Amino acid sequence: MMSQRNHIDLPILVVVLILMVIGLGVVYSASSTWAWEKYHESSWLLESHAIKVLFGFVAIFLFMHIDYKHYKRVTKPALIACVLALLVTLAFGGELKGAVRSLSVAGFSIQPSEFAKYALVFHLAFLLSSKRETLLDFKRGFIPLMIWVGLVTLLVFLQPNFSNGAMIAAISLMMVFMGGIKLSHIVLTMGAALPVLVFYLFGAQYRIERIKSFLGGEESINYQLKQGILAFGNGGIFGLGPGQSRQRDFFLPESYGDFVFPIIGEEYGLIGSVFVMLMFLILVLRGFKVAKYALDDFGRYLAIGITSCVTLYALVNAGVTVGLLPTTGLPMPFVSYGGSSMLVSSIAIGVLLNISAHTDLHPRLAAPEGVRPIELPSPIAGKVY
Repeated sequence: MMSQRNHIDLPILVVVLILMVIGLGVVYSASSTWAWEKYHESSWLLESHAIKVLFGFVAIFLFMHIDYKHYKRVTKPALIACVLALLVTLAFGGELKGAVRSLSVAGFSIQPSEFAKYALVFHLAFLLSSKRETLLDFKRGFIPLMIWVGLVTLLVFLQPNFSNGAMIAAISLMMVFMGGIKLSHIVLTMGAALPVLVFYLFGAQYRIERIKSFLGGEESINYQLKQGILAFGNGGIFGLGPGQSRQRDFFLPESYGDFVFPIIGEEYGLIGSVFVMLMFLILVLRGFKVAKYALDDFGRYLAIGITSCVTLYALVNAGVTVGLLPTTGLPMPFVSYGGSSMLVSSIAIGVLLNISAHTDLHPRLAAPEGVRPIELPSPIAGKVY
């Protein structure tokens, strides 16, 4: 009896579940004082976040059982639907953090940009895998890809949401580079977009202030970052202990959202902070290993895109909270409070797990003694990533 490809990559699943559990505890600690002040119930945001985590659990286990190859037929309609949702958001959406980013659907607030970034990843994976013969051609291969990337990025920029738009563009360019697009084409596109990017960055006063703040500008602009750094300093190596944060008590804005990482540092210390980042490191290593051993190009590029989305957002979020990057509004996947990010990230991880189940990484049945399995040639032999 020959071995079968059926097991998912358990390290990926375990890491994501650990991050979700950590997020539950930290969100409760970070939000309890604020929730009591506003709702007279310290667990109000915890209960809301727990429901979102539950939906995330369900999404992971549902999508890990759906064959990822089925998505090839729906990547384009899904992306078109997300583009339309972004347009509707610009016209009728609600304001979030000073930008028009959310839509109210059946009483729930959703951020279409969270869905659009993954819809773009799926469609780019399909285009890169199905049009390999034209990828090196600038007009027939590269330009069609960039139209989709530019359209989604532009609509997110117009919200305005520079950080999310820049991340979407960066992940997309990385995917097309890994897919075999000429580096010269990418550099040419980036050069052409640079003047527009500079104009956009300096077109709003708050973005100018953030840049000045990052470069050492006015003291008041650095308030959130300073409070975050104070939280890390309070925690030291071992932390103050679960629920013992001081900065959460109206000192650190967004302590349960974009700036949840400093609360981890304060309560669990350097050890806890390193542990969380180690979880994301394991995720990126396992995700790219799944991509390496994927049985087809679509699965390979999809695994690269999903892994990059989750881990790069975590890296940028951590970099912002320690002052290595300018302040942005990006959440830490699976840890920060938020519904749209939790749901779409969970769906993406479910898809990644399904891709892993179609590789030779985790055979369900081993070949009997004395029987030598048939060795299939690797579909990516000779490729370097």
